[in-house]
Amino acid sequence: MKLISFSIVAAAGMITCATADPAATKEADSKDSKTISLFDGKTLNGWKKVGGTGEYKVEDGCIVGFGKNVKGNTFLRTEKTYGDFELTFEFKFDDLSGNSGLMFRALQKPSKDGNGRVYGYQCEGDNGKDRAWTAGLYDEARRGWLYPHKTSKEDAEKRKEFTAQGQKITKWDGWNTIVIRCKGNHIQTWLNGEKRVDFTDTDKKHDTREGFFGLQVHGGKSCNVRWRNIQLKQL
Repeated sequence: MKLISFSIVAAAGMITCATADPAATKEADSKDSKTISLFDGKTLNGWKKVGGTGEYKVEDGCIVGFGKNVKGNTFLRTEKTYGDFELTFEFKFDDLSGNSGLMFRALQKPSKDGNGRVYGYQCEGDNGKDRAWTAGLYDEARRGWLYPHKTSKEDAEKRKEFTAQGQKITKWDGWNTIVIRCKGNHIQTWLNGEKRVDFTDTDKKHDTREGFFGLQVHGGKSCNVRWRNIQLKQL
């Protein structure tokens, strides 16, 4: 799956077609020169598990996150870290028994065993149809919900609108395409072609500019989720 500025293509509703013009093909390849795949579709090379007791495996070209009676939030994280980027991936619930998400620009607290608490930005994977906040912005183990804000009275209407949009566009039984774009302290997300988050982090204490990606198996009785076609374009 090749990422060609998804946010622009999706917003415009365009369909790109192959061209016989060698110059145009060369130009397109040049624009995509920074796009890499973070998952080879066969192994977990470049990733490592941290956190709780959740599990991960490769199945049918997907990374599958799963577990029963999972103790602690678990993350399959990239060994490398990244700064400004546009990430496109596909996400699916095998069932709605557990919550999930994807960490980005994430960090770990120091620990002797190397398994310190993961914290930082998370793109939500919401298994609750009543709330439907998939692709919302959460700050794991720090500030909590950033967009929509969970408690402020002035954001009550935004929360209702965010839920209504999520209920409409989330594919509960199928694959969801999510885009995360980070440039400086500006964070944006899209779910199935519709913008979900447009947030500028003005909190200098927590404004993280570089970190790893992490696929979450949330602690709890059960979790069964999967990811595929994880494509990164560094900006």
